[in-house]
Formats: sequence, structure tokens, C-alpha cells
Amino acid sequence: MEGFTPEWARHAVWYQILPERFANGQRSDDPTPASLDGSKHAGALPDGWRPHPWTSDWYALQPWEAASGKPLMANLADRRYGGDLAGILQHLPYLQQLGVNAIYLNPVFDAPSHHKYDASTLHHVDVHLGPDPDGDRALMAREVGDDPSTWVWTAADRQLLELIAAVHARGMRIILDGVFNHVGRRHWAFRDLSEKQRASRFAGWFKVSSFADEPGGFQYESWRGHASLPEFRQVGDDLAPGPRAYIEAVTRRWMAPGGDVSRGIDGWRLDVAPWLPHGFWKHWRRTVKSIKPDAYLVAENIRDVAFNAPFLEGDEFDAVMNYNFAFACDEFFFRDTTRITASRFDALLRELREAYPACVAPVMQNLFGSHDTARLASHAMNRDRLDYRAFDETYHPRDSRAPTLDTRRPDDHARALQRLFVLFQMTYLGAPMVYYGDEAGMWGANDPCCRKPMVWPDQKYDAESADPAGGLRAQAQPVAFDDGLCAHYRRCIALRHELPVLRTGSVRTLLADDSHQVLAHERRAGEALAIVAINRSDAVRTVALPCPGGGGWQDRLNGGTVLQAREGRLTLALPSLWGAVLVPVP
Repeated sequence: MEGFTPEWARHAVWYQILPERFANGQRSDDPTPASLDGSKHAGALPDGWRPHPWTSDWYALQPWEAASGKPLMANLADRRYGGDLAGILQHLPYLQQLGVNAIYLNPVFDAPSHHKYDASTLHHVDVHLGPDPDGDRALMAREVGDDPSTWVWTAADRQLLELIAAVHARGMRIILDGVFNHVGRRHWAFRDLSEKQRASRFAGWFKVSSFADEPGGFQYESWRGHASLPEFRQVGDDLAPGPRAYIEAVTRRWMAPGGDVSRGIDGWRLDVAPWLPHGFWKHWRRTVKSIKPDAYLVAENIRDVAFNAPFLEGDEFDAVMNYNFAFACDEFFFRDTTRITASRFDALLRELREAYPACVAPVMQNLFGSHDTARLASHAMNRDRLDYRAFDETYHPRDSRAPTLDTRRPDDHARALQRLFVLFQMTYLGAPMVYYGDEAGMWGANDPCCRKPMVWPDQKYDAESADPAGGLRAQAQPVAFDDGLCAHYRRCIALRHELPVLRTGSVRTLLADDSHQVLAHERRAGEALAIVAINRSDAVRTVALPCPGGGGWQDRLNGGTVLQAREGRLTLALPSLWGAVLVPVP
């Protein structure tokens, strides 16, 4: 089925936000030990626990952490920084100035963890993301979870609606993370099951292997064996009737609050999509599109092209988070001894462009960093040390699989590589996505070190003086907002907005020079033309490109310089780790 993706998604520049780590807009909703009761993966919070200082050294233990006797990695799960919806609202002008016009929020629904993939409910926003945690808890306690007629609107819910309205007023879009394969142990249905066992009316909602009165005691299936994430039961090619009806109601609540689609979100990012059957996704897509025909549905599928194909035929998702794009870019931009050639990179890109119906490639979420991966800047700093394709194995600073991982502030060479990648990302086919803070210069290893609190220009941050292993660094690493890097992001995003051909145009290879590591593409949409050339090498390269049009060509990236095509060839000098974006002179 051709032409099934929403038109607006071709023009999106995405920005991914982990709400708890983006900005603390109001202190009154900060978590407390009492409000987090039961949220720990194991044991109680340390004595003296409090929200973590936003600007503190990530690797340094606070007094209550040091007193716990646990190492850094064991303490990180306990940390809360107080990020909330108010913080996002306050920084919408920043995002708009950056050039972002579409926001993807990691889960916002009530959950005990900082990441919120362990939902206590899917029909309420987490109380600590809104202005009145205690009041919201009291309201939620009056409901019957599986009866939508009893659902209320909490203060946090209403603040999410305020955020949606503010985003729409700026001409931007917003999607939420849909986690429909599993919930958390504190979810109201699973709590009822845990208490009442087979007498619970939710016994058919989950994959129960044995009840408490059977040999082995209460056992259930959970996502990847994580007991904190019990999975919904599936029946045939669908979810069981109970959880499916619940997810349908949740979907309508956030897409058309009070029946008003104008107040709702613009789509969903679907977590661990392959863990749910195709039949469920087909049914669910019909529901979503009946509410909002131009809603955008993007799945987290971290698999190869062949595996992704059945999800992208027009009856399930519009796109996937394009990790295959990230894998290819990692091998070209962020490797030294194991770097692939320009022609191999070009071949991988072509395979991705041609793998699915033609309407899919322009709306694929072309990302690099995310909440699950090492930061973009740290990949640039750790060339040949990080294997992006194995990111879910989690490389930590002292992980035995990556003993030489460099957690220092990225050096000038790493920053140059980051800028080159961003130039390519913003001028290539597909909808680019920026992970919060990449534009600010943030760095960090895999989860959880990729989830540091956002670095803002108006705050002073402690240097990273602590060593990840628990000692002190030989040299403290300063932490501050990188104005120059952010300006580069703004410049590249602005170029994408100024030249529609970069968003909608086809791609044709003009040059893939392996010896010089130069790649050039023609972008074409009707009569509109552009040439994007990238030099991955550390030397100036002079290249002659076959020119798709005669006359003069203006370099829109480098000060508007005009070059003249001669005998069907366009000759230009590309600085090291840099490029050019050329358009015909009228």
C-alpha cells in the first residue's frame, strides 16, 4: 500500500526528551522518600536520600550514596533529578529556536522509576511530572482502573494537555511513548493479581505460570526476564481482551481528550514493538487512524531490514526508529581502523532507502543517540571501542567488554566528527532526531550514563572530577553548555527548513570515492535540486562532480560562495571533516 504515511512527518525535525532529566520547572513536585515508597528495585532508599543536585558531578557520590556502601552503578537507579512537564513547557522557546518542530517524550505515565517503562497506570501522567503529587494520588485512589467512566483528570494530566496545546500553538507536533507489551509490578491490575491470585478478575491479563498455592509459588512471565516488568497475556495473534480494551481506552484518552482530537497528541512511539503480535498492531493502527488519520506511528524495532519489513506495509506502522541508519553512520563517521568505505556506506544507505514502500524512507526517524545508547559525542570520542550494534549489552565505563572506554569530555577531533555527522543527518532523506542535550555537547556511556541531567547555558555545573571507578580523575573535565556546537545544530536545521528538497527530494549518488572518503548525493524534487557533499577524511579534498545542471551553484553551507559548472562537471574543494550544500543559482 503506497502513500500511507502522514505528510507532515516528512518535514519533522525530532527532539527526544527523557522528562525526568530535561528540566526541573517546579520544585514542589520533586519526589521524596515517602512518595517513592516501593519504587526501588531492591531495598529501601538510603537514609538522607533527596533529589540529586542538578548540576553535580555525575560520577561523584552524594553523602547519602556514599553512606549506603554501594558502588556508583548501584546508586544510579535511585537517583531522581526532578525533571517535570513544567520544565519542558518553560523551554519550548529554546526548542523552537533550535529549529525543532516535533517532540518525542519518553514515557510520562505514572511509574516508580526515573525512566517510567514500568507503568503503574497508563491513563495518568506520573504525579512527579505535575504540580500536585499528593492531590493526584488521592484522586487516582477513587478510580476503578478498568472502568474508564471512573477515570478523572489529575493536575499532572492537565499539565500534559497544557503542554500539548503549547506545542501545537507553536506549530509543532508531539508524540508519546506507548509501552503496551508490559507494565510494572505496581500497576493496579498486577497488584490486584498479586494479592488475590486466581480470584483476581485480572488473572487473565498476565502470563501467569503458577499461582501462590501451586508448586514453585507465584510465577509469571516478564519482559526479558525482568521481574519488575510483567507482560500482558496474548491470545492467538492479539492481546487478551482485558488489556486490549484497556489500551484502546488509553489510546482514545490521549489522542482525543474529552472527545476533542485537537487537544490530543499527534501519534505514538511504540516500545519493544516486536514483542507484540502483528494482529494487535493491525487492529490498533485502525483505531488510531480512525481517531486521527494523520497520526504518526513509529516503532522501536532494532532489527535488520527483512525483520522490519512486515511492520511497514501500511497496516501497522509508518516508520521505525532508524537504528540501521545509526549503525551505518557509526561505521562510517565514528570508526578509524574499522571504518567502512564511502561506497559501502552509500550501499547501506541505498538498501535502507529501497527496502520499504517509497513513502516510508522520508518519515523514518533518523537518530543516533537515544536513552538506550551511548551519547553521540562519546561514540565520536571512542572510535573502534564501542560497537553500536551491541548497544543493548550496555557498555559502562569500567565494563570488561570495553575496558578502554574514554569517559572524558570529547576533544576537538570528536567534536568535528559530531558536527560532520549532524550536517549529513540534517541534509539526508528521512526525519532527523536529536536526543536531548546532544546539541549542548553532552557526553556519556550507555544507559544509565546517557541519561545525565540536561546541561543548560544559564547554570554552572560541577566539573567531572570523580572517576567512574570511584577514584579521582587525573584532570577534572569541565561541564558547560557548548554554544558553538548548538549554533551548528541550529545552522544545519535551518538549512533543512530553508531547502524543502532536503526533506522531500529523492537521492542519487554522484560520487562515492573510497580512496578519499568523500560521498556526494544529488537531492531532487521536481525542478528543485541540491547537491550534498561530505568529506570524512582528515585532509582537504578537491573533487569533480557530475553536474545535474549547468551554470552557477551556490554553497548554502559555506557563506554562499558561487561555483561555476564547466563541461558538465562541478569542481570544489572540501575542507577536512566538512562538506558543502549546493543549489543552482537562479
